[in-house]
Amino acid sequence: MQFYSRRKKFIGNSQTEQLYGHCLQFYGQPPIENISLSEFETFAVDRLKLLKTVENLGVSYVKTSEQYTKKLDAEFSNLNFPYKIEADDRKPQTGPSEYEKRRKDHISHFILRLAYCQTEDLRRWFIQQEIDLFRYRFNGLPSKNIREFLEYNNLHYHTISIDEKKNLMDKLINSSFAVSGSTVDCKDFYKVPFQDALDLVRTRKVYLKGGYVYIPHQDIVTIVLNDFRTRLSKALALTARSLPAVQSDERLQPLLNHLSHAYVGQDYSIQKSIGKISLEQIDPLSAKSYPLCMRQLHRGLRDSHHLRHGGRMQYGLFLKGIGLTLDQALQFWRSEFVKGKVDADKFDKAYAYSIRHMFGKEGKRTDYTPYSCMKVILSNPPSQGDQHGCPFRHSDPELLKQKLQSYKVSPSGISQILELVKGMHYQLACQKYFELTHSIEDSGFSLNHPNQYFMESQKLLGGPGAGVKVEVKREDNPATKPPNPSPHQTPGPGNLPQEVAAEITEDLDSFFQDA
Repeated sequence: MQFYSRRKKFIGNSQTEQLYGHCLQFYGQPPIENISLSEFETFAVDRLKLLKTVENLGVSYVKTSEQYTKKLDAEFSNLNFPYKIEADDRKPQTGPSEYEKRRKDHISHFILRLAYCQTEDLRRWFIQQEIDLFRYRFNGLPSKNIREFLEYNNLHYHTISIDEKKNLMDKLINSSFAVSGSTVDCKDFYKVPFQDALDLVRTRKVYLKGGYVYIPHQDIVTIVLNDFRTRLSKALALTARSLPAVQSDERLQPLLNHLSHAYVGQDYSIQKSIGKISLEQIDPLSAKSYPLCMRQLHRGLRDSHHLRHGGRMQYGLFLKGIGLTLDQALQFWRSEFVKGKVDADKFDKAYAYSIRHMFGKEGKRTDYTPYSCMKVILSNPPSQGDQHGCPFRHSDPELLKQKLQSYKVSPSGISQILELVKGMHYQLACQKYFELTHSIEDSGFSLNHPNQYFMESQKLLGGPGAGVKVEVKREDNPATKPPNPSPHQTPGPGNLPQEVAAEITEDLDSFFQDA
């Protein structure tokens, strides 16, 4: 792909028409057209939203259930990804054509490949979400479209004839799950080499004869998914090898670096409730409305009267986000630090400037944004003596269990949380913690930000933060947020050169280092 400052109108040719010849893809060929940086970012963010929805729904619902399907249908429609099987571009349409949706699906997948090939954890997450997304879309295909897809991707799995089905009817009924004498006639069966269906053979879900297995229509997805997983895993490994060449482009490097822990929710840097929360309320609020990461930081600050660099960054921006003014923040940190080994004079010299800087009153006067969940989870992991980070991601499971017990979480609730942690669903574990500590069955939102947790808690409890309004934000990238963006600029990290973004980040970090 090449990138230009202005979007070029795409004109299809035979090669690109072949790329989008089917509504579902194995993503075997990379995009071959030119797109703008703004379109690059928009496509990437939209697909990231879709994959995060897939992750959240996959834990909350059975993946083949009606609720799961309905919610994913709605997300596909909202984000303009292809999900209607037999769309006809000749019919009048109010939104993007089916061709444009397929193009977006294709390009956005390859963009996220670049962002999520960098580490094993990122690759594992990306593969799992793409597989779940592929399964959902494949299961929605009619038999005719499935046969077209298999042929289109050179998967030589053919349905057996009616005569062969009649000859094997008893065997097929006895060996196949959810197949009976009344349904076998209307089901397609695929004849597949047994080595391609080892999972199904191992679990004895198919009939095996002469080196071939006979797979009912609803189980062919298992074979296709294995093929897709293998192809995608190899492709990510190859992408990782070529990543240095891509990252040498200063326009793309900031985008790719931030996409892997991008926050696509709301902006909590500008609050309407500034000053409505008093310092006396912080202790009770920490017990009732703080997410576990901030509760841990607050407790650590109260116990040791000090937080190290990472903890001050994470907790300080959170406090700013819930409504503390600059004067309140200075008073809060000063009163706590002077109880320890830092006197008032040292605090004013070593720490006060960094707090004013965080509020945009010093240095480049940047309005720094509170950390999102993904930023807390993926960046700057805590070391010995640190209090920052995500307890669900960075704590030993046994220590996490003890902490949850001390906060009166029920044994069954702790088991549910630890199961989510085991599956690396850290934000969902935090959301379950919210539901358990607020005694509700369903929180009704997808948790993506510590300040979102606080706001939703205050809404339930009717506290001072209940009426806070926030602005929509597409990227959690406070360090690269320009103070006065041009009205023609696309928001996001792609607007600033790499060296400027690095300079701003290092500038702020240096102010928070221990004196």
